[in-house]
Amino acid sequence: MKRLLTLLLFAVVACADAAAQAQTPPATNHQQQSEQARAVAEKSALPPSPSAAAATKEDENCGCESKSLPATLAVVNGARITAQDIEAQTKLRVSELQQQVVVARKRELDIQINSRLLKAEAGKRSLSQGQLIEAEIIARVKEPTEADALAFYEKNKGRIQGEFKMVVPGIINYLRAQRQGEEAQKFAERLRATYQVKVLAETFGPSFTAAERARVLAEVNGARITSGDIEDSLRPLIFHVQQQVYDVRRQELESRVIDTLLTQAAQKRNITVEALLEADLAPKVPKVEETAARDFYEQNKERMIGDFAQLKEQITQHLQQREIEKAETAFAEQLRRAATLQVYLETPEPPLYVISTDARPSKGNPAAPITIIEFTDYQCQSCAAAQPVIEKLASEYGDKVRLVVRNFPLPQHRNALKAAEAAEAAFEQNKFWEYASILMQNQSALEIDKLKEYATRAGLDRSKFDAALDSGKFAAQVQRDADDGMRFGINATPAIFVNGRQAVSNDYETLKATIEATLKNGAAKK
Repeated sequence: MKRLLTLLLFAVVACADAAAQAQTPPATNHQQQSEQARAVAEKSALPPSPSAAAATKEDENCGCESKSLPATLAVVNGARITAQDIEAQTKLRVSELQQQVVVARKRELDIQINSRLLKAEAGKRSLSQGQLIEAEIIARVKEPTEADALAFYEKNKGRIQGEFKMVVPGIINYLRAQRQGEEAQKFAERLRATYQVKVLAETFGPSFTAAERARVLAEVNGARITSGDIEDSLRPLIFHVQQQVYDVRRQELESRVIDTLLTQAAQKRNITVEALLEADLAPKVPKVEETAARDFYEQNKERMIGDFAQLKEQITQHLQQREIEKAETAFAEQLRRAATLQVYLETPEPPLYVISTDARPSKGNPAAPITIIEFTDYQCQSCAAAQPVIEKLASEYGDKVRLVVRNFPLPQHRNALKAAEAAEAAFEQNKFWEYASILMQNQSALEIDKLKEYATRAGLDRSKFDAALDSGKFAAQVQRDADDGMRFGINATPAIFVNGRQAVSNDYETLKATIEATLKNGAAKK
């Protein structure tokens, strides 16, 4: 479930996406205020200065490569595939991906300055950041009309899929966000004129040593923003880029491995690769009959232009190519199983975060060597599906595992915020686990009256529970959890961390393997 910014999306126009997003329910007034603030700070960030744009190539280092790429990436039956072998095919794409971090680093200082100004002004006025954004940005924006949307559609319809009546909600959302961005920029400029802001470094690269991290880049009302602050904020993005770079290299390496296996097999028979494929593959590729082509047409004709007679040849070619690819994949797997293969390209390691568990719902041995922390949303179906998996692992590992739950209500879930507050109210009465279980079993019915009904079912003191829920007593605690989750780069739930590192997948096998590896490596509990 992709996490959506509630305000001021920093994106290129994509009206088809905007139309889809228009179906997403709006967030509640106080939901994810820190995300709003971050979005405001991004929208009001200034473009890189001329001096920053003219940075040297050394400054352009993204700091994304945590380890040197090994010279030898794989050995196939004694034949080496080197990093240099795949560089020609991967260098451009890797550079494009890593450039995202370079650009983000140049903007991050401005974003952090704006974020601190927003926080300072909210405190000065005794408002929440959400209330300040509402007053100074949202309230000043003129709501886009259907006429505005039509003008935009006519200007951009070459890039927009769908009729106007289908995409108009998405266009209006985009225009609203664009206008809010303009107001955010104006507001940031007003704040910079009011507060003391000193920018001490226009250009800077990644920091690796303690001395580099301590470098002061700016001061806001005397409070320092260091290079380390910038790098800490970029950690989730850097890891995401590392994963994408790994995938690019792995795919090219896989292609090289297959090519090597085919070449070696052809050489053994003293024939060309083409002759090998013709001899071994051609007999295994079934001919696509007209009935298969017609079935494909009937299943997909709503997305096709033309009748079956017009498209028959194209469809047949498409299906035939799919059969060839399936046969090639099966043949490559056959060669792989018979080969001696070593691969030295390593997957990137998730960043290690220090995640607070103080005063958070937990169960299990407090001194356990493994701490599993789940950021959850009570209206998230994937979160409900993950609970039996986590409970099974906790049972299997006994005193070796401690479970901790933190909140991360997603903006697109109307009732998730109040459900999280309700779970906190149950936690206050030492009934968190019983109450949370009821929430997960009733995700389609989490309205406030239902939340109170479940409190009775869980055996809670209703007067105390109702008062806490109605007053928003635990809203700040839910927000603190969400703030932390955002710092750790969470954009979907459930997000599960094992001793401070986020699991790459939430299925039983992956989580079990992660726990086993952590126990084996003796990683420090975080």
